[in-house]
Amino acid sequence: MVKNVIRTILPSVLTAALTLVIMAAPLVGASDVPIQNGAESARGDGQTTDLFGQTGIFKTITNVLLFVLGAVSVIMIIIGGLRYVISGGNSSAVTAAKNTILYAIVGVVVALLAYAIINFVLTSFSATDGGGTNV
Repeated sequence: MVKNVIRTILPSVLTAALTLVIMAAPLVGASDVPIQNGAESARGDGQTTDLFGQTGIFKTITNVLLFVLGAVSVIMIIIGGLRYVISGGNSSAVTAAKNTILYAIVGVVVALLAYAIINFVLTSFSATDGGGTNV
């Protein structure tokens, strides 16, 4: 009977003791190591430290996506112009070509407005630019 109790309880006691040792180990001498060192060690080589600002990751992603959106819009304007020239007077083809050009221009305007809005928001959150709320 005692052997069954030891077999049942011993693994739990050893696990709890090991867990306490593992959890208490970082606390020894932890007062002289700032938290920033842990954050810096988790960052990869060449990875930016800022999320916002001129070199932030949000700015980079936004610029790439807006460049792609602008390029697609310009290509669609060219395609719409070619469709307009090739339509040969067919009213449905002319209407489709005009709609393609119109929607591509709307896409360029939306891309420019999105760029302006995103830059405004990012600079208001950036602590390095000196403007905004510096949250």
